[in-house]
Amino acid sequence: MKLILIAFTQKGMELEKRLAAAAIRRGYETTAFVKSKYVNTADGDEVWQVEEKLSEWASEWIPQSDGVIFIGAAGICVRTIAPFVKSKKTDPAVLVLDEKGSFVILDRTLFYPEGGGQPSDRGRLGEAMVTDVQEKDGALLHYVDTPLEEESTVSGSIDWARRFDLMQQHSGEHIVSGLVHEQYGYDNVGFHMGEEFITIDFNGMLTMEQVEALEQKANSYIWQNRKVHSFVATEEEKTTLPYRSKKELTGEVRLVEFPGADLCACCGTHVENTGEIGLVKLVSCHKFKQGVRIEMLSGKRAWQYMNLHWQQNSQISTALSVKPGETLAAVKREQEEIFQLKGRIMELEQDRYERIAGKCQGKGNVLLFEEGLSGVEIRKCTDAVLDTCGGICVLLSGNDKEGYKYAVGERDGDIRALVKKMNEALQGRGGGKPFFAQGSLQASRQEVEGFFEEMGQMTLL
Repeated sequence: MKLILIAFTQKGMELEKRLAAAAIRRGYETTAFVKSKYVNTADGDEVWQVEEKLSEWASEWIPQSDGVIFIGAAGICVRTIAPFVKSKKTDPAVLVLDEKGSFVILDRTLFYPEGGGQPSDRGRLGEAMVTDVQEKDGALLHYVDTPLEEESTVSGSIDWARRFDLMQQHSGEHIVSGLVHEQYGYDNVGFHMGEEFITIDFNGMLTMEQVEALEQKANSYIWQNRKVHSFVATEEEKTTLPYRSKKELTGEVRLVEFPGADLCACCGTHVENTGEIGLVKLVSCHKFKQGVRIEMLSGKRAWQYMNLHWQQNSQISTALSVKPGETLAAVKREQEEIFQLKGRIMELEQDRYERIAGKCQGKGNVLLFEEGLSGVEIRKCTDAVLDTCGGICVLLSGNDKEGYKYAVGERDGDIRALVKKMNEALQGRGGGKPFFAQGSLQASRQEVEGFFEEMGQMTLL
């Protein structure tokens, strides 16, 4: 299949080359690149003008092509180039590409583009999946996984479960932000609707007690099932209504009102009645810049979050043989018991180290094998032995199959040459300070004992 690439850019052809490579991988044959230049007309209107050679080139190649790819300039390229393509009496499929992938532009749509902190809708256009929707140059770009025929009529369907979830999250955020602004005078200075949590940044501090009271107040408002109003403000309303906005707005301003809770300039999607939100859960609140960041969930997400925690708490209550409302006290008792047991274990370990050190009293250079010691325990035990032996201590723990961990030390000595020789002879690795080193060996106990036996002046205990 022959595919024409029409490129609009001032930044070289790197983007076009990447997109052409993607087209080739899809089975297309690219025939040529055409580059255009961007100009401003005398009256200030911005237009795209192709190079003079484009007409001559197009008359030869477009009639022979099976399709046209527009690269860059989004909607404006369709408005200027599509008529030219038609003038050549061709009817190719049209696929518009940019750095994010392929997109189509519709004469009307119900898909919401990403904006105002809210992600875009997803869904279908005919057989094509709509994976993202963005606004650019006054056009809505519907990113699809399959090309659509130019000027064809398609039926769209929005992923309603996703749309309703975003409506719940966005509406819940409005209520919380409005209540915070009303009660504390703080502004919402940052808002993000993530796949898991919604975050709101306020330019003032809130305590957890205040957050808990805020959550209760927000849910009480939601359960009143108040009607939500969306309207375009008149010029008078723009100057008289006390609506929230992160910046001064001009032109057409859409206001969303949650009566008694919030009035805010917003382009997003919201529920019609607050009862559709269901509930709000404020998950966390921590200091962020000069204020706080609240993580929150609304609607189904909040229910799923709370249900997950209920299930986990039920499992914990079963494991600890207590009622679900008593798990915190039971966990604290378990923690105290564990703390006491750890203290006792440390005492027993220290007793063991001291007994081993006692056996090495005045023995000079000693080689020891002890079972079941971790790296930390090997270090502690070796340190105890160095207080009594009066020479070099080499302590190992492990087995012939998995190898041995070791520690080597000498008070005010230098054991670096010994450690290097030992590592080379016994497939070891490790190191440390001149007077103390730790590592591991991949050798049998017999091989270790043979190595130190050849060195001499080492007592095996």
